Amino acid sequence: METDFQAAPMQACVFLPNWIGDVAMSTPALRALRRHVGAGTLVGVMRPGVAGVLEGTNFLDETLLYDPAARGGELSSWSLVRELRQRRFDLAVLMTNSFRTGLLAWLGGAKERVGYASHGRGLLLTLPLAAPPLRGKDVTVPAVQYYLELAYRLGCPQESPRLELATLPDDEQAADVIWHRFALRRHRTVVLNCSGAFGAAKLWPPDYFADLARRVAEHLDHDVLVLCGPKERDVAAGIAKNAAHPRVASLAEAPLSVGLSKACVRRSKLMVSTDSGPRHFAVAFGVPLVTFYGPTSPMPGLNPTARETALHAQLDCLFCYERACPLSHHRCMRDITPDRVFGIVAAQLAAQQETTAA
Repeated sequence: METDFQAAPMQACVFLPNWIGDVAMSTPALRALRRHVGAGTLVGVMRPGVAGVLEGTNFLDETLLYDPAARGGELSSWSLVRELRQRRFDLAVLMTNSFRTGLLAWLGGAKERVGYASHGRGLLLTLPLAAPPLRGKDVTVPAVQYYLELAYRLGCPQESPRLELATLPDDEQAADVIWHRFALRRHRTVVLNCSGAFGAAKLWPPDYFADLARRVAEHLDHDVLVLCGPKERDVAAGIAKNAAHPRVASLAEAPLSVGLSKACVRRSKLMVSTDSGPRHFAVAFGVPLVTFYGPTSPMPGLNPTARETALHAQLDCLFCYERACPLSHHRCMRDITPDRVFGIVAAQLAAQQETTAA
């Protein structure tokens, strides 16, 4: 006798990276995994600090906020294991590289576990991949491709490297408040990103930022908004103050969120940034971008869809990946002068105006 049997929809979870920029660069892989799971469920396991990056997108059906030092509504390691075991996931995809997350996925009982066989966790995975370096001088694979290879290991078809982010209505309303408060013009605002959670070595000097901001406002007739994270409020405020121009403002006193940063970048004309998380918002929203590289290589963030001008100095010590300059001169950033950056910004804005006029 024939039976009409239909397999239950797949239940899958994905451990997201721990850095804002890496989560943004994981979105092509998430897009592929969403299609792979189809009518099933895809649950994101992530640290609380990166949850805002994916808000507004439809890759995930649910999120589990996990933190080894959990507090409030977040899951601790053992709470997460219990949650995973209760869900009986068919698949766990590990975009993280730590032994800890490999162990959590194994203890959580996922039937299939795909990830890179790094940090001694190969035996914890059912579908391991050989791990190329993701950071350091030997990086050979952009992070977008690094994450996509996990989806390809599952049989997903080739996927575009295009980053995909979104904003919520509340994010846009928060940005509206900023634009109204500082009388910023919608199509004539340049955003500067001075952040760098990686360490001091990534930072372009604040006095350079202030010089650039003043010149953009004074000579290019554009407004300037300095973005920041919670730890860069004082730096951002100092840049705006030292620029000494009424058309230069900062988010230093605003209620900060990842969503607000996304909305501010999305409506900007151009972004000038350190090699840090918010840089990837510009890539996702198609905003032209000028990025400073010194201790870190452009390779991990390389993306053919980015409208980026990558700047670095000519030094033998480039891409050292040290958090603070080991030679104490910080020339990898200081040798990228405001004059050089201003010339590029002026050319970028002029090219956009010509395109619009055409």
